[in-house]
Amino acid sequence: MRCDGLVAEVQDWAAGLEEVHRRIAGAFARAEPRARVLPYLRGLLGQSERKNGWTLAEAAGEVSPDGMQRLLRTADWNADAVRDQLRSYVVERLGPNGVLIVDETGFIKKGTRSAGVARQYTGTTGKIDNCQIGVFLAYATGAGRALIDRELYLPRAWTDDRERARAAGIGDEVGFATKPELARRMLTRALDAGVPAGWLTADEIYGQDKRLRVWCEQRGLPYVLATRSNDTVATVDWRQRRVRALIAELSETAWARCSAGAGAHGLRLYDWARIELLAGFDPGWARWVLARRTIPRTADEPAELAYYVCAGPTDTTLEQLLAVAGARWAVEECFQAAKNEAGLASYQVRDYTAWYRHITLAMLAHAYLSATRATAEKGASQPETSSSSR
Repeated sequence: MRCDGLVAEVQDWAAGLEEVHRRIAGAFARAEPRARVLPYLRGLLGQSERKNGWTLAEAAGEVSPDGMQRLLRTADWNADAVRDQLRSYVVERLGPNGVLIVDETGFIKKGTRSAGVARQYTGTTGKIDNCQIGVFLAYATGAGRALIDRELYLPRAWTDDRERARAAGIGDEVGFATKPELARRMLTRALDAGVPAGWLTADEIYGQDKRLRVWCEQRGLPYVLATRSNDTVATVDWRQRRVRALIAELSETAWARCSAGAGAHGLRLYDWARIELLAGFDPGWARWVLARRTIPRTADEPAELAYYVCAGPTDTTLEQLLAVAGARWAVEECFQAAKNEAGLASYQVRDYTAWYRHITLAMLAHAYLSATRATAEKGASQPETSSSSR
């Protein structure tokens, strides 16, 4: 790349981040934290492998981490107001007709004093570990994907021990909430804010929660939610059946080989089938069980099944359901990119409020990267008009 082109690119990058900073300025009551958040964001997007108070301070030319730690712990600003600006920024830059995706990720911790930390299962390590669990909401379109909301899961061991909770900055008004309840809070905020999402998808932790499914239908939010094989559904003949039993009764002709979208190694091909269920509240809607079956590579390899519960407009095609099911992997890409490129997991704070502040700023940094990439890819896709096409 020519030097002048590189300079222009760096200038554009800096100007774009300053635009993001201006968007969130109203969340800061005082000038000092308002000014400090910009170098904090720059540091999160920097090249340092570890992005904690010390490294962020060094990147900003400061001799101690006190200012960066104060930004997270005691400064007067509203992380939820930043989140709201983040959400609107993502929608503006990634466009309408997106898919909302709920998922969780773990943050491995030492000790017992960080808010919400407990020995609990996390997909981050694939086992029970000492960690915090964050439940997140992502928004994905063809242009890109980004995290737009977050909640820290607090096990009952925390909400039942008010002295321990207070020591970690958790107010007495914060009670226990299941992960699906946290998801519902974030979805409520997104829909109330007018996020133009066409569908919701999530894994079985959320899909097996019938209250979440009913809530989605009441809000008019179509969904494709993974669920467990022993989940029960109401069939068109008014019986309660387990989803695995329903799918087991299908003939081979009921299955269609389709792709759920492109993966790291090309199209993700599976066999798919769906069964219509008893209709729900809206006469214009239908419900289905959707099943995905792996394609064995050898004669003695067993096929593996995954199940989904779905609801949406009656004219929804199988291909539409598959596209939504396949979109769920976008949130894993968000987690990986936000942790690797924007310091999502690189924090050394124990306080409840400080967790929300760092996580929100890391989400904002990642959203800026996603939006910048979406703009660059859109520009690269424009037809060339230079002499090279002659």
